[in-house]
Amino acid sequence: MKIGFVGLGNMGSGMARNLIKAGHTLTVYNRTRARAEEFHKLGARVADSPADAASDVDVFITMLADDHAVESVVFEPGNAIQALSAKRVHLSMSTISVALSRRLAAVHKEKDRYYVAAPVFGRPEAAAAGKLFIIAAGPSTQIEECKPLLDVMGQKTFALGEDASAANVVKLTGNFLITSVIESLAEAFALVRKSGLDPTRFLDVLTESLFAAPIYRTYGPIVASDKFDQTGFKLPLGFKDNRLVLAAAEDASVPMPVASLVHDRFVAAMAQGLANSDWAAIARITYQNAGLHQG
Repeated sequence: MKIGFVGLGNMGSGMARNLIKAGHTLTVYNRTRARAEEFHKLGARVADSPADAASDVDVFITMLADDHAVESVVFEPGNAIQALSAKRVHLSMSTISVALSRRLAAVHKEKDRYYVAAPVFGRPEAAAAGKLFIIAAGPSTQIEECKPLLDVMGQKTFALGEDASAANVVKLTGNFLITSVIESLAEAFALVRKSGLDPTRFLDVLTESLFAAPIYRTYGPIVASDKFDQTGFKLPLGFKDNRLVLAAAEDASVPMPVASLVHDRFVAAMAQGLANSDWAAIARITYQNAGLHQG
């Protein structure tokens, strides 16, 4: 397939490389052009603009940081939605708000383009290995059309029906659950540490018994070590997702008190200069509240 790919950050770069390895023809664009030039060596064409990347392609993929970045690519003058041919697919893999996803679906339909929301679960190492979990929603025919691409980028795709925004609800709710696990781990490890126990041994007990799930095996060691400088997912992006899930909850009249607590952890972490840390660094605030110093 001919693919336009916009957004070559920590996640997008691994996804784009896997598409090239699978034999797809890519046109890439990144705001920092030097990142895009790396893909020229792999055989991709480097576009001069998002609209250029969306021209003459079968599927246009966006993997961007937030709503503003997606809106800039899709809606600003010289925008991608105008350049994308009629009946072609925009595969939106960014973590964006439910409200923007609904707007994108409506605008694409109005302009006779197809919009598929396909946000992902997984850190950069999973993106590089093609092991993401992909949550897809939108027109079923177009999801099926994109399946060869999704199969290259992920280990499993969950199709949720015709309402594209459903994928964004699931993605944001999933990220909320990850942060609630991080907060719970931080509270548990704080008690273990203040009780004079080895947090690593405690982690072994957890992950070899009741909590053997990947999320505990991924974040347990990070929280136990109290070292958050290896950033798989930067804290401000996690903060953004927390705000988005709270906005979706407010719109649906669903109280989420744990999400509100986690919001305050993010605010405190940002205030204490942890913006360049992994989003698991919200655990540092729980440790500080317990009178524990950095490990």
